[in-house]
Amino acid sequence: MLDFHLTKALHTAAGPRTLDVALALPPGELLALSGPSGAGKTTLLRLLAGLDRPDAGFVRCEEQTWYDGPRRQWLPPQRRPLGFVFQDYALFPNMTVRENLAFAAEGQSDKNQWVNELLELLELGELAARRPALLSGGQQQRVALARALARRPRLLLLDEPLSALDLPTRLRLQQVLADVHRRFALTTILISHDPAEIARLAHRVLTLDLGRVVGVGLPAAPPTPATVAGRVLAVLPAGRLRVQLPGGAEVEVAAPSGYAGGVGAEIALTVAVGEG
Repeated sequence: MLDFHLTKALHTAAGPRTLDVALALPPGELLALSGPSGAGKTTLLRLLAGLDRPDAGFVRCEEQTWYDGPRRQWLPPQRRPLGFVFQDYALFPNMTVRENLAFAAEGQSDKNQWVNELLELLELGELAARRPALLSGGQQQRVALARALARRPRLLLLDEPLSALDLPTRLRLQQVLADVHRRFALTTILISHDPAEIARLAHRVLTLDLGRVVGVGLPAAPPTPATVAGRVLAVLPAGRLRVQLPGGAEVEVAAPSGYAGGVGAEIALTVAVGEG
């Protein structure tokens, strides 16, 4: 159980405001945070992580007090059993993939074995000796997630982790996030502006606006799948295709099993169509 009530002064485009959020999350919940830019979403994650100091309130996680304003209790961030995936990945550029994970796993008796398990789980084994500058955005995001898991967290905080990725990569990593959340029985808080992503991943969604909670409830119904015909523009390495959709948009997708067509061929794609 994660239980908290936190307040913090905000400086917004609309003037001074106060972030004020009280919520309890049962173990295993995946909560989405939504709302316009400047609403206080990232600030809330940083307060929970201990990266910023609240003005008042408390944070309790599984019978452990992380922060209690009236009692002046404060647990430093390095002692909080959580993982944080930042929007810009925040990987150490001078370290390899393996070294990034090992740094986060420092102090654990089975560090090497645990790092190897994470490399395998997130399909990073072939990239273990590379540095972040040589990785794609999707690969860097998988490293950032693996590094967050290396601490064996009970709480996982995700600050728009997939927003900068192309649609096919984003969809693949949404499934990775869902699998990781279930496999490690995590409590997870995810910032997202994507209603489809929230519908696929979250149990509840909390909406903030200028620091105030304006709604807490179930996500909207997931988008309805639909089939469209696309035209293959290019056959790419590793079994990938670049496809043009009706209207001119281009996407990169995995080729269907046994695909033998070439450039100019038509291919059926399933896409998500939101209501309204």
